Amino acid sequence: MTSRRAAQTRELVLASGSRYRKELLERLGLAFIIVPPAIDESPRDGESPAALALRLAEAKARAVVSAHSNSLIVGSDQVAEISGSAIGKPRDRAHALQMLSRMSGRTIVFHTAIALLNAASGRLQTALVDVASTFRTLDASELEIYVDRDQPYDCAGAVRVEAAGIALFTRIASDDPTALIGLPLIRLTDMLRAEGVSIFNVS
Repeated sequence: MTSRRAAQTRELVLASGSRYRKELLERLGLAFIIVPPAIDESPRDGESPAALALRLAEAKARAVVSAHSNSLIVGSDQVAEISGSAIGKPRDRAHALQMLSRMSGRTIVFHTAIALLNAASGRLQTALVDVASTFRTLDASELEIYVDRDQPYDCAGAVRVEAAGIALFTRIASDDPTALIGLPLIRLTDMLRAEGVSIFNVS
């Protein structure tokens, strides 16, 4: 799958099957292809949520190197954290409601990791962007309405911020607002520029 964008010298690969990351990367106006990686995303014993996000972002990028050995490869992962524990994606409606009920009225940190791998040189850039998100105190009926409306089963913490999920918060704090959606574009732009790719130099 290829985006309808301007071409640049090196192939850019998004190692993700996420439609949210695809939509975010399209904002930069660069041509890219999508290659969903096949990796085990299970956390390791004693691994912190932030470390998990960083490890998986790098693993996703490295998982597609063999077929794209002259490319710039973007990997990203997001893990929500509450009281030191990782929160993944909900298994079903009941699990989503359980997650959201636990987060209601509390501040949760969404760890969004990004990796840019130059497959030709082996150079790897990584970064972790945290988003501190304060949830409203919502009752069970409000959470049920949200879950049934947004169906956020493919989102960390059952939060689909691109839709009605934004109304779950009273405040979000981050130096890169796109990180909450799943791909920190400010940080990615810095990484691409370090590899000689500027979004303002394509046609």
